[in-house]
Amino acid sequence: MVYVLNIHNKPLMPTVRFGKVRRLLRDNKAKVVKNCPFTIKLLYEVEDKTQDITLGVDAGSKTIGLSATTRDKELFSAEYELRNDIVKKLSARRECRRTRRNRLRYRKPRFDNRTSTKKKGWLAPSIRHKIDSHLNIVRDIHNLLPITNIIVEVASFDIQKIKNPDIQGKDYQQGEQLGFWNVREYVLFRDGHTCRHCKGKSKDPILNVHHIESRQTGGDSPGNLITLCKTCHGDYHKGIIELNIKRGKTFRDAAFMGIMRWAFYSKLKEDYPNVSLTYGYLTKNKRIRNNLPKDKRTDAYCIAGNLHAKRLEHYFYYKKVRCHNRQIHKRNIQKGGKLRNNQAPYMVKGFRLFDKVKYQGKFYFIFGR
Repeated sequence: MVYVLNIHNKPLMPTVRFGKVRRLLRDNKAKVVKNCPFTIKLLYEVEDKTQDITLGVDAGSKTIGLSATTRDKELFSAEYELRNDIVKKLSARRECRRTRRNRLRYRKPRFDNRTSTKKKGWLAPSIRHKIDSHLNIVRDIHNLLPITNIIVEVASFDIQKIKNPDIQGKDYQQGEQLGFWNVREYVLFRDGHTCRHCKGKSKDPILNVHHIESRQTGGDSPGNLITLCKTCHGDYHKGIIELNIKRGKTFRDAAFMGIMRWAFYSKLKEDYPNVSLTYGYLTKNKRIRNNLPKDKRTDAYCIAGNLHAKRLEHYFYYKKVRCHNRQIHKRNIQKGGKLRNNQAPYMVKGFRLFDKVKYQGKFYFIFGR
């Protein structure tokens, strides 16, 4: 499949007539503007004849499914893997910042000056990044194909219903932490004010609330907290004992989908004219009735609605990677108190990070300089 732009960079219908494309390039009537997906730009005026193309978008917190179809065939199919390291990177940055400020001089707390988080519509950086990634990939496909309609599948999760199937009415306003001052008090009450490891055998009267997964990755939800006595807590962090306790069910992906669905849909409505919503149960019904496999790009194909269109034999796989690293020094201090430089040249012998290169007849990506 060769994607085509006119002389004004407006997308036209793609073609599989490789011989004609080769002749256009040979006669300097077209030029290559992108290798993957292979896209050419015509250098002469042509009549814009296009068909109705529907783009199906299966939104997700980890992977996005995309499929653009006409009534007869599929023109584009892709899966887009999102970054999931934003929280970890922000935590590392916060740790370095606090350490640096405490090491150099006393500095008055200024967290109350940060008013951006109090503004209406503010989103956490990890969520905002994923919404922006959804919008960016839709924009890229719009620049590749003359899309006429966009159908987005969003999901609505009732987390309290998942925890308690019998919940109804005012029970939604009376959660499991009702009547407790904070999460710590609730966790101590839930565990019966008893150490979950030794069951009180240590006779230590001091109780601590321990994160099963680190707060950085697991958060402060009750499912990630357990009660340990001071003795067991200290022994665990010294590596003397091990805890055979798994954290409760996490609802991070469900919470993300609940937050992002309207923000993503509203932004799409601002940028494109024909945008509509669909839901997971409709996609599942179409997939089962047509005996199709379960994956993101197939769900997007079902969302697009042209179930008799001939599917592509290949698909594109995108992976969002870090664009910039502004860290000046490595976090680990070497012997003698020296900090190792973390910066590397942007270009090394004509190549940069994540470039696609051909070596001995095979294609590779550059992951280090």
